[in-house]
Amino acid sequence: MSQGRERPLTVHDLNQLLLVCSLVLLVAVAAVRLSSRSGLPSLLIYVGIGVLMGQDGVGDIHFDDAVLTQVIGYAALVVILAEGGLGTKWTEIKPVMPVATALALAGVAVSVGVTAAGAHYLTGLEWRQALIIGAVVSSTDAAAVFSVLRRIPLPARVSGTLEAESGFNDAPVVILVVAFSTAGPVEHWYVLILEILLELAIGAAIGLAVGWLGAWALRHVALPASGLYPIAVVAIAVTAYAAGALAHGSGFLAVYLAAMVMGNARLPHWPATRGFAEGLGWIAQIGMFVLLGLLVTPHELGDDIWPALVIGLVLTMVARPLSVVLCLLPFRVPWPEQALMSWAGLRGAVPIILATIPMVSGVEGSRSLFNIVFVLVVVYTLIQGPTLPWLARALRLGDGSGATDLGIESAPLERLRGHLLSVSIPEGSKMHGVEVSELRLPAGAAVTLVVRDEKSFVPLPSTVLRRGDELLVVATDPVRDAAEHRLRAVGQGGKLAGWLGTGGREHGSH
Repeated sequence: MSQGRERPLTVHDLNQLLLVCSLVLLVAVAAVRLSSRSGLPSLLIYVGIGVLMGQDGVGDIHFDDAVLTQVIGYAALVVILAEGGLGTKWTEIKPVMPVATALALAGVAVSVGVTAAGAHYLTGLEWRQALIIGAVVSSTDAAAVFSVLRRIPLPARVSGTLEAESGFNDAPVVILVVAFSTAGPVEHWYVLILEILLELAIGAAIGLAVGWLGAWALRHVALPASGLYPIAVVAIAVTAYAAGALAHGSGFLAVYLAAMVMGNARLPHWPATRGFAEGLGWIAQIGMFVLLGLLVTPHELGDDIWPALVIGLVLTMVARPLSVVLCLLPFRVPWPEQALMSWAGLRGAVPIILATIPMVSGVEGSRSLFNIVFVLVVVYTLIQGPTLPWLARALRLGDGSGATDLGIESAPLERLRGHLLSVSIPEGSKMHGVEVSELRLPAGAAVTLVVRDEKSFVPLPSTVLRRGDELLVVATDPVRDAAEHRLRAVGQGGKLAGWLGTGGREHGSH
């Protein structure tokens, strides 16, 4: 930050700061709707807010503290990874764990090597700078991918692979960037690989242990207020990161795995915990992207646009597809799915944050590297984001013959030991035309109210459901997951779901 004044912070200054922060948050929240309609990841809008507030924008705020940006960026990444881990369903990623692990390890290695070679030979960067660029841009961002694919139901193998890969590949990429940014030559590549594997093993062990202990404690210790459970869950996840980092392991992998373990355990007050973590995740993303936008000086980007376009082209058209093809070759993944996963390797906040590491380490030309990464992420997200839904449909991996998934929200009924599920039936759902009795919900779950054309009524067993309806389903705690599973199955396969193999196991007719 510029040193324009040195007087101490006053209450008036604090009030102004709070006003600016609240307005930025409100604008960022409103921008989510624009993002969902335009198909652009919200990160571009948040970065744009930061650029507008910066020294070349209307805010004229001079900010150039790379160290502070890196510290805040790391803290935000911990929160984002924790929120992502809490929302990761083990049943969805378990079948694709070998594929995702291969992409996160071998895939990163291929991507780093190919991208670094392209950066060195095509743009003239020296090898250390080229390796740093290759490592920095090799991390994918599931949030960016799913923000543009949220309305398209993808095969579970594709969505699970992309989600797990993005959660796992941050850890090795961070280790590589730090190693390449360290003063002195990078020698003995096999030693570096062993160090990466050791750090990942330590982080995984600590993350799984902390997550299991935390889940056990939360199930057996009765806290005096329900609002304490979300705070405890986030604190446990952050503890996993800190413990992993202090043990010279991968703290990022530790926090993701710890959160995933707790997210798949039956914790008390889970809906409130999930909502709290999601809110923290949004705040972390908004703050991080705005800060990164402030750190950029647009008038200095001119000389770095061409290298960014060239390196981004190598990454998008050569490195990413090659890494996907090589890593998925043993798994016999159909080529349409490989094509989508190749194009869906969107970059988000992580590469821009990692680009601050060489700046803090004093690597020669690090400011130019940061600018290259910034331009690359923005430009290729603008290109890939809006075209992802089109590609999914062209490859018949999107809407095809499948139905749009239901929108289901859950609210706990703590004293009644139950849950209230709010179900929205979208266009294309195969629940259209199904009678309430044909839902065959498990015992302990029932449709209690239907809202249609802004009018509500209590349905009969013979009531026929229509697209656009909103349902209120009450389910006891033991059958809550089974009820949601059945609703989604009917939405995808109609009233014969289960009998025709759609939606998994049947829970019986009641």
